[in-house]
Amino acid sequence: MSVFGYAQQINVNSLRYTTNPNQNQIAFEVTSSPQHRVFVMDNPSRLVIDIKNAQLGHSLNQPSAAHPLFTRVRSGIKNDTDLRVVFDLKTPISLKKLTLNSDNSDDHRLVIDLLDKDSVATTKNEDKEVAKIVASLSLEPKMVETKPVETKAVETKAVAVKSTESTRANRIVIAIDPGHGGDDPGAHGPHGTEEKKVTFAMAKKLEALINAQPGMKAVMVRKGDYYVGLRDRMKIARTAKADLFVSIHADAFQDSEVKGASVYTLSTSGASSEAARWLADSANASDLVGVSLNDKEDVLASVLLDLSQTATQEASVNVANHVLKSFDNISQLHKDSVQKAGFLVLKSPDIPSILVETAFISNASEEQNLLSNQYQSKVASAIFKGVLSYFRQSSPVDNRIAALDM
Repeated sequence: MSVFGYAQQINVNSLRYTTNPNQNQIAFEVTSSPQHRVFVMDNPSRLVIDIKNAQLGHSLNQPSAAHPLFTRVRSGIKNDTDLRVVFDLKTPISLKKLTLNSDNSDDHRLVIDLLDKDSVATTKNEDKEVAKIVASLSLEPKMVETKPVETKAVETKAVAVKSTESTRANRIVIAIDPGHGGDDPGAHGPHGTEEKKVTFAMAKKLEALINAQPGMKAVMVRKGDYYVGLRDRMKIARTAKADLFVSIHADAFQDSEVKGASVYTLSTSGASSEAARWLADSANASDLVGVSLNDKEDVLASVLLDLSQTATQEASVNVANHVLKSFDNISQLHKDSVQKAGFLVLKSPDIPSILVETAFISNASEEQNLLSNQYQSKVASAIFKGVLSYFRQSSPVDNRIAALDM
């Protein structure tokens, strides 16, 4: 894969490794989106990544001795301007069994995925971009085994399945994003508590509450302790056709006395930068607003996107206010009004999105709260109550809200 290069030299500042059953991922932190190519060489077996007009800002982390694929990483300058990174392999890579994917859509990360083709094959009938996200992050569709039965039973079962599928299709979908994960632990508490662990624990409790509510369904953005790119988190929510995106975090500050919860939505400047990104790709923008923009003037395309974003931002603020109000009963508020910031995970132009800072992990007493099963349940309950209150007041465009009162 390649994208437009930049005149200014790119710095490659760090390297992360993520390993899952069907995936080995490497992610470079870069100063801007690079032009690059990825290929495999034999005798000896190596994975090679050439990054155009780039240099190392810091030395690259070596893979652990237990890594299933890589033994070491080395680098050098090629053609005086380009950076070549070479991963020595423990065993040869068979491209008959593995698929190589690379992505630099995030300006600050270059991600290389080595995917088990058996995993990718389960999504072969889906859109290529969706298939990549679903396969690499284990959001595989559930397969239903069909067994031979008598004709009369088939007819009865068909009616039941139709009813069940109709109910499922009408559910309100909430994407839950536990902050950080994998090699990105997030903030640390005074006693070493990692943000990624407490956010995942609270997210799982929120998932259980949502799935127990008739008319609602939860989709976990990450299902375990591994890192998911920030734009991939947005893509997973869109793939699931989410009606709401909730990102869960634990705040930190150098002053350990600071405490309290906050709720964020996207800032105006964040929305503007995202609009420019979407408008640069007419196919994506057309998909967003539901109208082909190829034959539209740039001004009209901008207006259509702005209408979509405005409605989404208004909905985001509305649900954020409901969630913030629910926190009054369980926690001190750090800010008693909805805050705005340019967090990347909040930038979906068509999905209302909020980010909840559940407490300050840098505060010793709140660190202990975050480790408490009781407090985690209270936080999950507060978020759930706020979300439920929002949807009862401002339902999606169809009649799905009726199922919430079953």
